[in-house]
Amino acid sequence: MSIFEIYINKIKELIKKKQKNLELKNLNDFKNVTVEVPPSNFDSDLSCNVSLILGKINKKNPKELAEKIKKIIYENLNDFENIEIAGPGFLNFKLSKASLIANINGIIKNRETYGRKNSNKTYNIEFVSANPTGPMHVGHCRGAIFGDVLANLLKFNGNKVTKEYYINDYGNQIYNFVKSVFLRIREIKYDEEFINNEDLYPGEYIILIGKKIIDENKNEKFDNFKKSFELLKKYSLKYSMELIKTDLKNLGIKHDIFFSESVLIKNKLVDKAVSHLRDKKFVVDGYLKPPKGETDSNWKKQKRLIFKSTLFGDDTDRALQKNDSSWTYFANDIGYHMDKVNRKYDYLINVLGADHTGYIKRITAAVSAISDNKTNLDCKVCQLVKLFKNGKPFKMSKRAGEFISAKDLLDEVDKDAIRFIMLNRSNDVELDFDFDKILEKNKENPVFYVQYSFARINSLFRNLNKKLDYDISLNIKNFNLNDIEAKILRKVLEWPKIVEVSSTKLEPHRITYYLYELATLFHSYWSMGNEDFNLKFIENGKIKREEILAIVSTVAIVVKRGMNILGVSLPEQM
Repeated sequence: MSIFEIYINKIKELIKKKQKNLELKNLNDFKNVTVEVPPSNFDSDLSCNVSLILGKINKKNPKELAEKIKKIIYENLNDFENIEIAGPGFLNFKLSKASLIANINGIIKNRETYGRKNSNKTYNIEFVSANPTGPMHVGHCRGAIFGDVLANLLKFNGNKVTKEYYINDYGNQIYNFVKSVFLRIREIKYDEEFINNEDLYPGEYIILIGKKIIDENKNEKFDNFKKSFELLKKYSLKYSMELIKTDLKNLGIKHDIFFSESVLIKNKLVDKAVSHLRDKKFVVDGYLKPPKGETDSNWKKQKRLIFKSTLFGDDTDRALQKNDSSWTYFANDIGYHMDKVNRKYDYLINVLGADHTGYIKRITAAVSAISDNKTNLDCKVCQLVKLFKNGKPFKMSKRAGEFISAKDLLDEVDKDAIRFIMLNRSNDVELDFDFDKILEKNKENPVFYVQYSFARINSLFRNLNKKLDYDISLNIKNFNLNDIEAKILRKVLEWPKIVEVSSTKLEPHRITYYLYELATLFHSYWSMGNEDFNLKFIENGKIKREEILAIVSTVAIVVKRGMNILGVSLPEQM
């Protein structure tokens, strides 16, 4: 439980107990009452708006009510050194020395779990799910890292998480992919020219897959595409998925489940899902309305199965069959999501690419229909990544074909930089990936700056011949924090709230923001000793004050927890 939750609960209980004394007729279940971080210009640890909220609904002067609540808190809680009334009636609290020491000791004692809130829910996160027609490209990297870090975050917060990859190994794109491999094999084996067209895949990786298939099937002539199709499909998908899994591994990502669309079709899961929805009267035989811009006279009506997705918030009903009566991609997706619903997760999360925004309403509607509104589906869209170098858009080599591969990116910068920077903006805005900043060793490179804070803390402990988990003893008689130490501790105390908000809103980028802000405070603290001898940490080989070790230890604990969630390494020396 965060310090904010602890004190909001204490304040609420105290006000309930003293409701008559405060002459409050309506508490409204303390709706919108919060304990937050006060603005930086206040020398306070916590700020509460309870006087403003309850004053308004009880038609009382917020400042006068704040004075009464302040008095009651002083009389009943020993946690605060000072309580000030700020602005229109905010209560700003400064923790007592005993409370500060208790919080510091609690962080150090629970270093492995500090910030965790044991939610104990089950999640299925489906992410990447790139077509198995070639290696991953830069756009996939962002969604891959977002999904992986979101899983780490939810796991840290006490949940059980399944990371899933949906293999789109069925349909026209697979046919064209296998045909591309076949034509490359003909080129290699019989010196036939590979004639490219817009449906085929021209990348060098197709040649590599072709060579592997030839080596594994030395007696196969590959003289007839139709005859060789099933064998080629099997091996082409095998080697393509090996490429993708290698890319994922190099990015530090490992999925728990790989779910095949072909298996979905083979096991008739789509038929079962459609039948299930038909029984509920959510699927009917009917006609779609003409698309926008199409007149009724030009629109060729064709009877087919239609999912009534408008019943669940979609803009229009959706066809489940193509003109040839085969299942649409959406129908297959319904079958897949019914399988996920039947696995009884508390929450389903789909991490989608920028081109899938328009798909969200229909698949959300489908999950609502399948589960009788009992399963929560949240779709998170990762927007495009733009590469820059020397202040200009950067076009790397395209060995993989008509896209920049994950391997190209990993050849330029390391995994740590990629993982951190891909989360350095909210997933729903485009991200600029600047190679110059990433290669710098200064404040402009956020991943370096956070890593360097941890390395500096380790160097301090090495110089003192102490371990990072050194048993720190704080004495209340001598305990005193200077201004920068108080600011750092306040930032450290925010960590549980950052974890909770990031988990609740499914926004792991908040972790990178927070870690950079914490690292910035720490580096300022470190640099002050270079300007003022009185602020140096060490004198004559000994730490000047035990509080210094306490503060930097809490920073190291939080940085380590945060970077573990991000899947970014923390060197002890840099």
